Amino acid sequence: MTAKPKEMTPVPESDRLLTVAQAAELLATSERFPRRLIAERRIRFVKVGRFVRIPESALREFISAGLVDPITTSDVWRAA
Repeated sequence: MTAKPKEMTPVPESDRLLTVAQAAELLATSERFPRRLIAERRIRFVKVGRFVRIPESALREFISAGLVDPITTSDVWRAA
């Protein structure tokens, strides 16, 4: 019995592929942070030969997933 190949999400052609350095600059972090995200499989990435590239949409998704909405005055009164 052979394993069914995993379906891959295609990267849209209009999506820029960024280097780790470019991703780090966009996130305003060191290069170590995007490398850790890749190693922990917390962000989508593409292997182009021996090179690793990060789709710009993957960075936008990662940032959106961590977005925290501010507390409004009415939310403070409900919590108390």
